[in-house]
Amino acid sequence: MKSITTLFLCLLIMAPLQAFQIRSLNPETWPESDNDTTYYTVKGERHGVSFFRQHRHPEVQYEPLKQLDFESYHTVDVMYYWYKLWAEKYPDIVDLYEVGKSFEGRPILQMTITNKKTGKDTDKPAAFFEGGRHSGEITSSESILWLTRHLLENYGVDEAITHLIDTKAIYLRPQNNPDGSNLYLHTAQRNRSSVRPHDNDRDGLLDEDDEEDLDGDGIIYQIRVKAKEGEEGTHIIDPRDPKGRLMKRVQEGGDYFVYSEGIDNDGDGRFNEDGIGGLDLHRNYPENWRPDVGGDATGRGYTQYGAGAYPTSEPESRYTVLWALSHPNISVVNSMDTRVPMHLRPPSTSKSEERMYPEDLELYKKYDSLGLTITNYPWAGDVYETYATRYKVNRTTGDPLKPSPLFGHGPDFGYFYYGSIWYGDELWNNGAMKDYDNDGVYDDYDALRWDDEENGGRGFREWEPFVHPTLGEVEIGGFHPKFFSQNGPPWQLERWAKKQALFNLAMAMELPLIELNDVTVEKKNRNTYIVTVKFTNVGQLPTALKQAQLVKIVREDRVQLQFNGELIKGGDEAKLKIVSPTLADKTIYLDRTLPGETKEAVFEIELNGIEGAKGKVKVLSTRGGFIERDLQIGKSN
Repeated sequence: MKSITTLFLCLLIMAPLQAFQIRSLNPETWPESDNDTTYYTVKGERHGVSFFRQHRHPEVQYEPLKQLDFESYHTVDVMYYWYKLWAEKYPDIVDLYEVGKSFEGRPILQMTITNKKTGKDTDKPAAFFEGGRHSGEITSSESILWLTRHLLENYGVDEAITHLIDTKAIYLRPQNNPDGSNLYLHTAQRNRSSVRPHDNDRDGLLDEDDEEDLDGDGIIYQIRVKAKEGEEGTHIIDPRDPKGRLMKRVQEGGDYFVYSEGIDNDGDGRFNEDGIGGLDLHRNYPENWRPDVGGDATGRGYTQYGAGAYPTSEPESRYTVLWALSHPNISVVNSMDTRVPMHLRPPSTSKSEERMYPEDLELYKKYDSLGLTITNYPWAGDVYETYATRYKVNRTTGDPLKPSPLFGHGPDFGYFYYGSIWYGDELWNNGAMKDYDNDGVYDDYDALRWDDEENGGRGFREWEPFVHPTLGEVEIGGFHPKFFSQNGPPWQLERWAKKQALFNLAMAMELPLIELNDVTVEKKNRNTYIVTVKFTNVGQLPTALKQAQLVKIVREDRVQLQFNGELIKGGDEAKLKIVSPTLADKTIYLDRTLPGETKEAVFEIELNGIEGAKGKVKVLSTRGGFIERDLQIGKSN
């Protein structure tokens, strides 16, 4: 009877729980996964619209397939699906975690790859690779995805990759800006960076003049309209294309105006100059940061468009900076963008020879050359000179190009502030695969020729008549902005993702690594012993760049002996004394260790009233790794 009563009471208690389910208030629903609406809504208060018709691009994979391939681009959710799957499949070498949340609150996921059985990731030399900072520059994220799969599938198969993962740590962040990437992939919008509202045109309004998909095809093309009588346009038809498709900007004598698809919402005479967001996450780093346009009180100094309210004001850039600063074991970084095919490095505000240590610059030049052999990009070098003057003249004005600064730029933070090899590589090439007219410039004419001859003409939409709401008779057409100009057509995706990933992998293979050669214990006299510790940097990078030493992001490579605290108590009466070194911390400091260099640390130990003692040898290098070995002095117990 008692058991029946107990059962009845349990059912009585459970019944209300089954009948009434507690639901959380305001559950988080991301627009890209909301199937009940045709619109994609962006967070933030702005003067323009915050909702856009959802569009599924045929070049994008919106649901994961059974096998990962690179025949199409992948959404953030699809990438995260694979990262979660890999974390479950490879638990011995993978950790997956959230490093922070984006402006809209989406998780920013990161993966650590290292053999956990050989030590913690923070005890090993490390490399960090990141993609997706700029919303539409999605090829960079695909390269991170490709590299992740390549490392995991080749662990235990490829000897070099296995050794890399056994001895180093690789940090991989495929989507630094999931808000921007999602908006870009699920709508027609061509946003550049964070979706935080921003007054791009400084008219006191936020995001009030966005692009519009006027013809409803899900793509923002260009509009060209003939100048009226008495007007002087900004463009002419480029005579190099006999079909009259290419437009060329001119300073005077133009007979066309060219705009991006949309209308002039704020009536200022400009089209689509203040769309969603506008902050540039790659101008938001703390090194050489400058205020945004309008932030210079004198009107005579430098400003930086898209800089943000202050350095690392944006969570997406802040989590990169904080991760690096809290993980000083990182020697190599590539935080990538598109669309200039270039290995892009510091400096961003000065000539290389003016501010970089010669030995550090030689290392960068080495990786410039290494990168070019792997990727065949046309350029490698610094932002200030090589990037700014890769062509000799401004093709519109005819003026000679000169070095030009960027402020708050990642590579400058990476070298001058953080003291590492830090690239901000640019993938893809706008379809300009070769210089067809031999004019020394890879431009839209070259892209159009390649599209015609190799891409089936799919990258360019022929101009078609359209009645514009305010301009009247116009034409819509031009290059596909997302999957030709900014990123390649899908059949080119794996080629570009792979070769960039292989360059990053090649740099990771050269990380510094200290290896213990020998620990010898020799008896000097009855109760005194000499301990000699030798270690070598077997990597191809020094355990610190000279700049890293200057800014003290690293500590000197050093060796310590550790014994039971009871043995070393008592001053001169202690049972064990480390006679040499004489420093209070009993540490031998050995500066940085160059590639192939062997360092030696010699200790003198004195025993007092005991015949032996056990201890540990510790070799500590911020970027070369951590080694700990058992040590026996004298007789064992």
